[in-house]
Amino acid sequence: MFDALKEKFAGVFSKLGSKGKLSEADIDLALREVRRSMLEADVDFRVAKDFIAKIRERASSAEVLESITASERIAAIVYEELIALMGKSESLIISPQPPTVILMAGLQGSGKTTTAILKNSHSPLVVACDLRRPAAVEQLKVLANDAKISFYGPEKENENVLDVVRGAKKFAEAHMNDVIILDTAGRLHIDEELMTELKNIAEILPPHEKILVVDSMIGQEAVNAAKSFHELLNLTGLILTKLDGDARGGSALAIRAVTGVPVKFAGVGENTDALEIFSPERMAGRIMGMGDIQGLAEKVKAAGINEDAVKPAELSGKQFNLETLLKQFEQIEKLGPLDKLAGMIPGMDRIKNFNVDEAESSKALKRNKAIIQSMTPAERRNPRIIKGSRRRRIAEGSGTSVQMVNQLLAQYEQMKKLFKTFSSNSRGGKGLKSLFGFGR
Repeated sequence: MFDALKEKFAGVFSKLGSKGKLSEADIDLALREVRRSMLEADVDFRVAKDFIAKIRERASSAEVLESITASERIAAIVYEELIALMGKSESLIISPQPPTVILMAGLQGSGKTTTAILKNSHSPLVVACDLRRPAAVEQLKVLANDAKISFYGPEKENENVLDVVRGAKKFAEAHMNDVIILDTAGRLHIDEELMTELKNIAEILPPHEKILVVDSMIGQEAVNAAKSFHELLNLTGLILTKLDGDARGGSALAIRAVTGVPVKFAGVGENTDALEIFSPERMAGRIMGMGDIQGLAEKVKAAGINEDAVKPAELSGKQFNLETLLKQFEQIEKLGPLDKLAGMIPGMDRIKNFNVDEAESSKALKRNKAIIQSMTPAERRNPRIIKGSRRRRIAEGSGTSVQMVNQLLAQYEQMKKLFKTFSSNSRGGKGLKSLFGFGR
């Protein structure tokens, strides 16, 4: 997610950090690079222009230019302006008088049906309103059964969508469903017949939320589609899907600024549990290479991992050893693919040879666990004693090679340094400087 932007931003701030005191010319050059990066990421050129103007105004003040940490101050300004650009986090509107009605619209192929399965503490009913696409009703029914939530669809052949909506209203009342999710037919924003159908559905069962689901991989077209739907329906929210597959991510940055409609959820995978609350702070953190500790914490909680399994003290430079690393590997296995987690961990992208390929991550994790499990307790607690003969024995015991053992030990040393840096930052050390990688 945002891979291209993150790379470009890291390069810009690294150059600024190597200069020490900055001039206005230095800032202009850096902001030109930032602007180019945003345009390449499919951000609307007007949005990019306004964004850069705001940063230049704040970064060109004497207070910033004369600061000995000017580059860090500018990085912080960019972070704050990214958050402002994406707007505030907004949760779903829940009616105090049930049921809450959520109408979901979207372009064809946007992944809308999957994202319709919104799991929460309520008792939701998903309603199949897509009667045009072959197998759409059955697909939604299967997803609803898998998610263990109520489903309602046409009860007879050739039933029209408005009758389905009327039937769903009665069904929800009879079964105490306090949230009704209307999963409407995928449509092109220029299809007048289907757009009229949307308006008719909204008249029969007035929605509290009108959400458009947009495929983020279609770039600028996502913004154009959102504008068209908003003009017709007066949208209350957006869901951006396939953010994990879009290295550019420009639509996620610009869509709020162009449409005025808040992004409420982000889809970062194909499964029904791959929908996360859209947080501008967390998205900006990922773009700036600061990771997403909050998102990682939420995954930990959802996976039911014992928070005391790895104590904070064990992650300090002094106490971090291979036993701690083994505990972490065991916890990571519960959290899902390693490539999805790496971007959430600050500095993880700076560890050399760290394998985050989706196809290989599970295999690499099991291999590294086997290597550590083949060590003696003394070796795990004090890896410095693992010399040539011990490495050969560990490789044979784990079914790996000496080269693989060496690679794991090298990664361990890099992680140990990283955690030592973070623990010093928490005591008022280098602050943003280490997070943004200045002076590398």
